[in-house]
Amino acid sequence: MKDVKHRHASLFLEVSCQDETPRLPLHSSIVVFLLSYCECKSFKVHLVYSGKSDISETLRGLVPEFLDVRVVRSESLPPLVRGCRLPVVLDETGRMCRAGLAVVLRHIINKSLEAEPSRNDVQALLGFKKTCLKACAEVSKWTRLCEIGIPSAVEEHLRNPSSLQPQSPPAAILTLERRLAEPVKVHNDDKIRRQKLKQMRQNYNHDSAEGSVDSKLGDGLELKTALSKLSVAVAPNPTTRESCEIRKVKTSDLPALEHVFAEGLYFTLTDVVLLPCIHQYLSSIRSHAASVLHRLPHLLRWYTRVQEVPGVFRAAEACRINLAVPEKPPPLRAEPPVEGDPAGQLEQEDEATAQLPFVGGPRPTITKLKENGIEAAFARHPCPEWTLPWDSLPDAINPTEGKMSSVRTVRKRQQLNNLVAMVTQLAKPGYTIVDFCSGTGHVGIVLSHALPQCQVILIENKEESLIRAHSRSTELGLENIGFIQTNLDYFTGPFQIGVALHACGVATDMVMEHCIQASAAFVVSPCCYGFIQNAIKFTFPRRNTWCCAASRTKPLPSFLPRGGS
Repeated sequence: MKDVKHRHASLFLEVSCQDETPRLPLHSSIVVFLLSYCECKSFKVHLVYSGKSDISETLRGLVPEFLDVRVVRSESLPPLVRGCRLPVVLDETGRMCRAGLAVVLRHIINKSLEAEPSRNDVQALLGFKKTCLKACAEVSKWTRLCEIGIPSAVEEHLRNPSSLQPQSPPAAILTLERRLAEPVKVHNDDKIRRQKLKQMRQNYNHDSAEGSVDSKLGDGLELKTALSKLSVAVAPNPTTRESCEIRKVKTSDLPALEHVFAEGLYFTLTDVVLLPCIHQYLSSIRSHAASVLHRLPHLLRWYTRVQEVPGVFRAAEACRINLAVPEKPPPLRAEPPVEGDPAGQLEQEDEATAQLPFVGGPRPTITKLKENGIEAAFARHPCPEWTLPWDSLPDAINPTEGKMSSVRTVRKRQQLNNLVAMVTQLAKPGYTIVDFCSGTGHVGIVLSHALPQCQVILIENKEESLIRAHSRSTELGLENIGFIQTNLDYFTGPFQIGVALHACGVATDMVMEHCIQASAAFVVSPCCYGFIQNAIKFTFPRRNTWCCAASRTKPLPSFLPRGGS
C-alpha cells in the first residue's frame, strides 16, 4: 500500500436507489447535514453509486453546492475503503481510514475545528469532555440506539411503510420518546436547578398577583441555558450568588431539569444524527399523523426546539431538508409501555445483560471445567526456542520505543514472540492479516516487518493510538500496512488470519466471532478476565460445557498464554 498524496482527505458516501430514483441513505444524509452545519470544506466528497446509468449531475444535486463532489463506482474504491461499511474517510496518505457513522462524524468536527478554531458551536457538538457518541456501539446501548437503531428503523419504515401498523411508531422511536421524558442529569446541574427554582418562584408570585398561575412554571430556562452555549463568542456570565432562601433548599428538593435536546440541556452531535432521521419519519406519516403523534409528545417538542438552534435552518436548507414546526404538539405525558410495546428497549437490554452474573478468571474457569468432568490439558509450546531478532530490529519496532519499564518490556517481547511465531506458521504470501484492537501497533507493525509479502491491517477504535501506530510505520517505511479507525462491526473486508493481543474482556470474544464468520484462522491472547461481563452481543458463559472442536472444517484457533512462553 504505497502512499498516495491528496490535497484533501476523501469522504466516501453511499448512494442508493428507490424506484429507480437515486437518494442518500440516512447515514449519508446525516454526514452531509453535519458538513453543512459546520460549513466544512476539508474533504473531497465521493458519492458511491452502483447503478448502471450515468446520472452524475442528479447525484451532485443531492448535496450542498459548496462541497467538492465527484461520483465513483463501488468497484473502483481503494482496497481499504472497500473493506469497510460506508461512510468512510480516507486520509491524504491513502493508508488510514476512519469508518462508521460516529467515527466519521467526530472526525468531521475535529477537522472543522482545525480549519476554524473559533467555532464554539461546532466545539459544543462533542459534548461534555468531548465524549458524545465516542463509546462504540458494541458496548454502549445509547450509541447503538442513535448510530444504528433509529437510522435503521426509519430506513426500514421508509422502504416498507405498510409493514408497520399506522398507530405504532418503530420500537427505536418509542425508546427515544421514553428517554426524552426522563429527568436530565448534567455536570454542575445543582446551580441550574437552583436558578430554575428561583425563576419558578418569581413566575408564581407574578402570576398569583394577576390572579392566575401558569402550569408551565420555569419553562424556558433549560432552553435559554442550552442556547447560550452556541454563540460563536460567548461572553462570561457575571457571578451572582443566589439568595439565602434558595441556597438553603436541599438538593433532593430542587426541581428536575427537563430534556431540551437528546442528551440533556445542550445541542450535541446526537441531535445532528437524529434530526434527519426524525424529520424523514415525521414527513412520511403525514397522512395519519394524528393517530401517531399523540404517542410522541416529547419527541415533537425536541423536534421543535432543535429548529431554534442557530445554523440548523441554514444547514437544512442547503441539504434540501424542509423543516416544519408541528401545528400543536400534544400535551406531555409519560406513557408506560403496554404489553408487547418495545418502547422500553434500553431498560430491557439492561435487564437481559445483567441477569446472568459471570465471574471471569483462569481459576474459576478451570474449577467450572472440573465440576463438569473436563480436565484442561495444556499443550507444550509448539516452538519454544523461536524468537524475534530483537537486537537487530529497528528501534521503532522494539517495545522499549513506547518507553515501557524493563520488566514490562521483557514480558511484551515474550508475548510478541508467541503471537508472531504462530502467525508465521499460518501465513502465506498474499495473505491479509488483521490486527484487531491494535492499540499503538506493537503486534501489527512487527508482523508487517516480518512478513513483507503479506498485507497487514490494524483496526483500533481509539484515534490517538492509531495515529501513533501510523507514525511508527511511516518512520519504518513500511508499505504493506494499512490502518482503520472503526468498531469491529464496520469492518467487512476479507482476510485470512486475525490476531488480537489483550483485547479486553468481551472484545476477545467479538474478535473470535468475527474471524469465524470470515472463515479465518485466529491467534489470540485474551485479557482482563475479571472485566468480562454480559454485553449487547454476548452473554456469559457462552456454553455450559466445552464442545469438542475436532470435527470443525474451519481453521482452529490457537490460544496462547498471557505473558511468557
